[in-house]
Amino acid sequence: MSARLDIFALPSGSSLVKQFASVGRLVTESPLPAATRELVSLRVSQINGCAVCIDMHTKEAAAAGESAVRLHLVAGWREATVFTEAERAALELAEQGTRVADGAGGVPDEVWERAVKHYDEEQLMALVSLIAFMNTANRLNVILQQPAGDYRPGQFT
Repeated sequence: MSARLDIFALPSGSSLVKQFASVGRLVTESPLPAATRELVSLRVSQINGCAVCIDMHTKEAAAAGESAVRLHLVAGWREATVFTEAERAALELAEQGTRVADGAGGVPDEVWERAVKHYDEEQLMALVSLIAFMNTANRLNVILQQPAGDYRPGQFT
């Protein structure tokens, strides 16, 4: 399988990737815990069916010390006992923010309130930005059919 476009070979694609990467760095440098960032990135990518991002965030999380059990249970986090209440609130917000088109009214207030209990405003801004960022990355990769499986931790840092 190969991508429909080599975005790195196109001047406009290369520029987009550089700008997009700078937004990603802002989220990475935020006060949101690294484990939460990777779990949320993985869950959003699972929902969107973005294999290249699933590959990337699973490997990055594992390289950072995340357990295989937690990574395997992200898709079923509601029934899993291995996530903190804060992580569960972030995963719920990520799902609701990713599935906004599936229900009227956007993200329910009760979902937002659960997140507010665990994260300060800077962390919430980072979490919302991460959810939007991952949805954009997923859509670019799915539309372009970016192949997955070859990612190496740290490849883009």
